[in-house]
Amino acid sequence: MKSLRALSRRSGLDKVDLYTRVTAYMLLWTAVFVLGLLLLVRQVRHEAPLPLVIVAPLLNLANGFFGHRFLRLAMDAYLHPGTPVPRHIVRYAAAAGAATVGAVLLEGATAGIGDLLPSMLGAALIPFAAGHCLVLPVRRIVLHQALLIALLGALVPLTGTNAGQTLAFLGIVLFFTGWLAVTIRLSLWVLGVVFEVRAARDVQTRLAVAEERLRFGRDLHDILGRNLSVIALKSELAVQLARRGRPEAVDQMTEVQRIAQESQREVRDVVRGYREADLRVELEGARGVLGAAGIDCAVDAPALDLPDPVRSALGWVVRETTTNVLRHGDARNCAITVREENGTVLLTVVNDGADGPGAGTDLPGRGSGLAGLRERLAAVDGTLEAGRGDGGTFEVTARVPATGTATGASAPPGMRGMPVTVPVVPVRTVAPAPEPPRSGPAPGKVPAPAAPGPPTSESPGSPSTSPLTKAVDR
Repeated sequence: MKSLRALSRRSGLDKVDLYTRVTAYMLLWTAVFVLGLLLLVRQVRHEAPLPLVIVAPLLNLANGFFGHRFLRLAMDAYLHPGTPVPRHIVRYAAAAGAATVGAVLLEGATAGIGDLLPSMLGAALIPFAAGHCLVLPVRRIVLHQALLIALLGALVPLTGTNAGQTLAFLGIVLFFTGWLAVTIRLSLWVLGVVFEVRAARDVQTRLAVAEERLRFGRDLHDILGRNLSVIALKSELAVQLARRGRPEAVDQMTEVQRIAQESQREVRDVVRGYREADLRVELEGARGVLGAAGIDCAVDAPALDLPDPVRSALGWVVRETTTNVLRHGDARNCAITVREENGTVLLTVVNDGADGPGAGTDLPGRGSGLAGLRERLAAVDGTLEAGRGDGGTFEVTARVPATGTATGASAPPGMRGMPVTVPVVPVRTVAPAPEPPRSGPAPGKVPAPAAPGPPTSESPGSPSTSPLTKAVDR
């Protein structure tokens, strides 16, 4: 039971990998089992030499053991190019296969088992051929098959068969080995394609996240970079004015305060645009994304006249649950339903495959996605319920009043702690200290500020040494 539960929790790719490998192993050990039965038939036991009757089954088991190890390493090397297959394993598997084939030919010559000889030869060759067809290019595999048939064509007549029987035997052996090579190689090729598809999906996801981060960083840079440069220049001018006791320093700091407040508003707008999500857009996006991932997505969402905060909160529910369906479990079907009941908007997302790894994101110790959704819905007096349903499904249900108003949008988990509102430091007028005589402009004359541009480290009161600039940077 534990093994079955562990198997059911595997992802779809893990199940395909396990099925492919187990199928290859079953073909190998089925051949070993069949040959073992043929070596114990009455005719072989009574007419073949006793040492050969004892040694042949042992060679058959050794052939299966070394062939199994060779096949396991060969599958890893095929799926992960560059992974070496130890040469000593190849030599052991080849030697065990050759010894088993030799024992079968000796029994065919001494016991007169001409009718069973083709099946016995095919079963003896399968353990080594299963791994051999994966570690070499197709042309070399075909060449080795031809050399093998030529060698058997010279050895089989020694067992007492005529030319017609020899050709029939060689045709049967060629069918066995050729069918095995094509079956195993195609199965591993399909598995490799599935691995590449998953890797491509992971890369696509990472690129989408990186693109969004670049967009967000570019917007912040365009806003804060310009405004902070102006603040730095005006602060430098205010320092110069304050050193000379000019009242215009207060005007310059007032302008700095205004620009800081404007920057605060613009940053808040950028963050708000990053947070907002529209329900209709997210529903269409969920249908497209899940469909591209091979998941059948059914959306039942009539047009509803909802306030913007409600649409945004429900849009985030659709976005987060779509992400969970893609990342967790092994879903094949997903149903998204939106309806209004007694003044309450009900959004339900149900998907199968909840037994996959990490499917229950609402369980203790799992991710924070559903916790973030509960915070967002709480801002519009909504609730969220999530849990496993019947038949291995996972269901997320969001309830929001149709006339709900936002009391404060919550930041997504990745943006918690981002400073959105920055308190402006009040400006205090400080009596100027007496200035020592120095050469320069006449008293009462203030040099005009330099043209806007990046301040240099040599300029007095530059942002690199200004306490206010350091405070802004912090």
